Amino acid sequence: MAACVALIVAAGSGSRVDAPLPKQYLRLDGRTLLAHAARALSTHPAIDATRVVIRAGDDDLYRDAVAGLDLLDPVPGGAERQESVRLGLQSLAAEAPDRVLIHDAARPFVAPEMVDRLLAALADHAGAVPALPVADSLKRGADGRVAGELDRAGLWRAQTPQAFRYADILAAHRAAAGSALTDDVAVAIRGGLEVVLVAGDAAAFKVTTPDDLRLARALAGATAGETRTGAGFDVHAFADGDHLFLCGVRLPHDHGLAGHSDADVGLHALTDALLGAIGEGDIGDHFPPGDPRWAGAPSATFLAHAGDRVAARGGAIVNLDVTLICQTPKIAPHRAAMRDRIAAILSLSPDRVSVKATTTEGLGFTGRGEGIAAQATATVRLRAPGGERPA
Repeated sequence: MAACVALIVAAGSGSRVDAPLPKQYLRLDGRTLLAHAARALSTHPAIDATRVVIRAGDDDLYRDAVAGLDLLDPVPGGAERQESVRLGLQSLAAEAPDRVLIHDAARPFVAPEMVDRLLAALADHAGAVPALPVADSLKRGADGRVAGELDRAGLWRAQTPQAFRYADILAAHRAAAGSALTDDVAVAIRGGLEVVLVAGDAAAFKVTTPDDLRLARALAGATAGETRTGAGFDVHAFADGDHLFLCGVRLPHDHGLAGHSDADVGLHALTDALLGAIGEGDIGDHFPPGDPRWAGAPSATFLAHAGDRVAARGGAIVNLDVTLICQTPKIAPHRAAMRDRIAAILSLSPDRVSVKATTTEGLGFTGRGEGIAAQATATVRLRAPGGERPA
């Protein structure tokens, strides 16, 4: 039984953003809006599982958008948001969570501290919503003219994720089926649940219009905060075998590579580069070579973990560059597949990944055909010190 599950609603068409794709599949800083939100929630230590509700027919878009993320299988939504949430909640019956966070995919920025506040509030209340007080003066308009004033005292701007005790919000949604209410707090209140306000986050805005999208891209690609570079280097000797793995791609070869895992020297170097950029040791610290759990393990597991550690720090991967050093096998025919595989593992755009190869002109252990080496660099942008988002 999962104690806490995140449910992300991504079943809309997002027509107001005026883009060729539904807005949840548009990219910010190399990742889709949906991937930003899903990564932030799925890597939060208090969230046990994450499921996405998608629009019927969007399966291919969804798979590309979240490649490399550890998520539950998606479920199809309905014609209205409320129906999509209800269907998503019903699909979680097997997980039987105590708590659920319901989030809109069009809000790509989810601060871990906001999730912490929401879950803390559920200890004493049936629901919690992040919100910001309305700061601007409010005007009532008619025919393009100001027709009156509205008192902003006591008014709040609701955000997501919104947090509830699972059984309570599922019952409330079932009772309100067909009402087309605009958010889950409205459903909860109609069902007699008490919902409290917790502090929201100005960065957790909803991407609705082209201006919102421009703002989100500026925020995701901002240069403030810290930009760090990490380096990785790894070597594996040739061993008996008829294939080997390099950068996540299986290559037929007259030798394999010796190692406790699948010995993918390229992914190991990249993993160390990412961990080094955020100051979290090396691959051996996270996956000890003597641990039987990792015997024969796919190295994609290690690289995805390093990417999750970056995300947990509020960071984003700017660029990865790996150079494979060997006489054989020939790398050039497989470079594009390697690049795509690395990008998929980390939910990156392939143009943020570089795979190169070189030889040592017959010199040294690689020149003698005794093994393969790889060196990698990773550039990572982290949230500014003190927890502020880059701005």
